[in-house]
Amino acid sequence: MSDTKKQEQASTHKIGIYLWIWGLLFVLSFFSYLVDWYQFQGLLRWSLILLFMFLKAGLIMAFFMHLFWERYALVNVLLWPMTAIGCFIFLMVAEFEYTVFTRLFYFVVGGQ
Repeated sequence: MSDTKKQEQASTHKIGIYLWIWGLLFVLSFFSYLVDWYQFQGLLRWSLILLFMFLKAGLIMAFFMHLFWERYALVNVLLWPMTAIGCFIFLMVAEFEYTVFTRLFYFVVGGQ
């Protein structure tokens, strides 16, 4: 087999994997609509919305942008930004709790 034929086979992907990912995206979208349908509230609602959003974005980036087959690119484009977003969410929640605590404390005590 010639080198060009081997490269051509290595660079093409079967359509079945794209159909499976497309179906999985529909299933994840269905679950995200169920979150609204069952009217989840509070932290559970936003946790599920963010989870489904990250899963769908990760699948789109990994398979439709062909990052699954390039491990280094997948780590740099997918893993690091999501880790940074998770850290920022953690910091915002910590800031929120501190702000609410101090406001309630000074409103109750009176800030003398």
